[in-house]
Amino acid sequence: MGTEGVARDGDVVGRVHSIETFGTVDGPGTRLVVFCQGCPMRCLYCHNPDTWEFCRADGSGPGTSVSVAEILEKFERNRPFYRRGGITVTGGEPMAQPDFVAALFRAAHAAPAGRIHTCLDTSGATFSAAGAARFSALLDECDLVLLDIKTSDAEGHERLCGLPASHARELGDELARRNVPTVIRHVVVPGITDGEDEVAEVGRIIGDWDNVVGLDLLPYHTLGRAKYQNLGIEYPLEGVKAMEPARAKELRRVALLARAKRRAERGAR
Repeated sequence: MGTEGVARDGDVVGRVHSIETFGTVDGPGTRLVVFCQGCPMRCLYCHNPDTWEFCRADGSGPGTSVSVAEILEKFERNRPFYRRGGITVTGGEPMAQPDFVAALFRAAHAAPAGRIHTCLDTSGATFSAAGAARFSALLDECDLVLLDIKTSDAEGHERLCGLPASHARELGDELARRNVPTVIRHVVVPGITDGEDEVAEVGRIIGDWDNVVGLDLLPYHTLGRAKYQNLGIEYPLEGVKAMEPARAKELRRVALLARAKRRAERGAR
């Protein structure tokens, strides 16, 4: 990309909830993590309800308008600190702002001091196969995607998250078609998404995607409860206890076994 293209991308502005300068769980290495403002999902176990609301058409409302150049400047001030990491964009739902994230990732790849690794953390909530062209420029610039599979139960997905399961499934298919390295994430909530049949089906789903390079089964926690109280929102999972990390590890083995069986059925290498 020429210098004019870099400058144009630097001027692109997105709506951001916050920026974390020391992210260690959102992609490889230590990372600058950008939390986008706005998400169409309402997952019962969401621990960031303060990122849900979108800003209004006049630019008012939650979040802060931040340019690509401002984010990269923040990264470059501490570049040695991120030498084994990069930039992750999460949310909220970053794919609700595909042009902004695409511009940020393009500029990161063209950074004068050297290419910056890019990672997208998404539920795919705004993606559809029919509208895939809208996201093409963004997906072209993803070095890694962290894709949330909220539940393998297609009928229960809308009850759990407020949207159909098709968004994540169709994005997964598109990432596989493009061969974008992808880590699957699945939150295991006691009594909701922690059944062995549930996680085995997650394994079978991702067994069809040869680009999957990792699987994280994340134990549900209650650390977000205080945010609901501060916002005056009823906590949907009141009384549900946190998941034991050891049980999450056991369930991950169930999912991986199911994935291996599915890949064997397909003859995948």
